[in-house]
Amino acid sequence: MNTLTTQELERRGLAAVEEGLQAGPVRIVEDDRPRFVVLTVERYRDLLEAEDEAYVARVQASLADVEAGQIRRGTAEDAIRELGLED
Repeated sequence: MNTLTTQELERRGLAAVEEGLQAGPVRIVEDDRPRFVVLTVERYRDLLEAEDEAYVARVQASLADVEAGQIRRGTAEDAIRELGLED
């Protein structure tokens, strides 16, 4: 990831960000601490799509567990008792 300081950003402006984006995301650093990450719109959309796909996969896996009978309903107290964590 390319790094750009806030001072360089103030000095060079958006051209510095555009230049950095040619090689990937740009991390903006202020006082030696990461503050922001700048992405292209395409990369941002890819990340959102991947997040949505991961969510759907988790829900599908959970539904498969329910259909396979691998899910039991109970309370937190039931789980504590079952795990032998009672005092």
